[in-house]
Amino acid sequence: MNSQPKKIQRALIIYWVLLAYIIAALIWWFIALSRQNDLMSRYKLDDLKKDDINYAENQKKILKDKSKKTAQYLGEGGTFLLLILAGATFVFRAVRRELRSSAEQQNFMMAITHELKTPIAVTKLNLETLQKHKLAEAQQQRLIDNSLQETNRLDTLCNNLLISSQIEGGGYKASFEEQDFSLLVAQCTNEFILRFPKRKIIENIQKEVFVNGDFFLLQIAVNNLLENAIKYSPKESTVEVVLQNIEGNAVLKILDEGMGISEADKQKIFQKFYRAGNEATKRAKGTGLGLYLTSRISKSHNGNIKIEDNPKAGSIFTFWLKAEA
Repeated sequence: MNSQPKKIQRALIIYWVLLAYIIAALIWWFIALSRQNDLMSRYKLDDLKKDDINYAENQKKILKDKSKKTAQYLGEGGTFLLLILAGATFVFRAVRRELRSSAEQQNFMMAITHELKTPIAVTKLNLETLQKHKLAEAQQQRLIDNSLQETNRLDTLCNNLLISSQIEGGGYKASFEEQDFSLLVAQCTNEFILRFPKRKIIENIQKEVFVNGDFFLLQIAVNNLLENAIKYSPKESTVEVVLQNIEGNAVLKILDEGMGISEADKQKIFQKFYRAGNEATKRAKGTGLGLYLTSRISKSHNGNIKIEDNPKAGSIFTFWLKAEA
């Protein structure tokens, strides 16, 4: 379990030792060349005859050559040192970036494994229960509803994975058409109301707000924002969905009353695989793909997305696109 971090730690130690050795060797060579320059200048000065009429001129020339060589050593040594430090910094940052990416992907694989297995296991258990036992109609309905919720989770997860890989690989060709964004947001919101009947979800959707976009991608973006609000806010709290046409922009706001997001995390929340918050929020179900994918979708539609604090509590995610006239 701990072999990978130990290997990385050993590699970093070797890296810093080699870097220190290279810098020390450079300094040693500079000192050696400077001493040699001093020694050669002294020999040349000793060879001068003081009764020579050109003694002062020759002495001045030797000292000038000495200074010139010292400046040469300093210039070349300083240039090499800067190149070494620049290269070392570049390599270190690249390696650190790769290590972070590797750790994020490892965490993602662990999360995705759990996310895939959980809905499958729950749905399988519910179906086996329905198959083996004669239950009252209310109990049957509860198990069916629960299975549908888990199936929807699985469907959302698969869509996020598929679209994320296709967008990054350039394999998804968006189909931009005029969309009734009001209807799309209302449909997504109603699905969440059905999926989470005990949650308080308020709709404030202006009618006939049209945008030019890909229906499937916009649906994924809205679902991800709603899923995020439901996931990271208390069950007794309110989630509000607001859609308005503001100065020619279709502005969608999802307001939750969760724990909120720190200023540091606000800068990273839309990065791939990144999951904000403390351990309590990170233990919540998720892969770190939803907000990243939503951000990519907004940019592909020449829109934007931002996050701000909810004055009550929690966060406000604002997703806006250019509205059609």
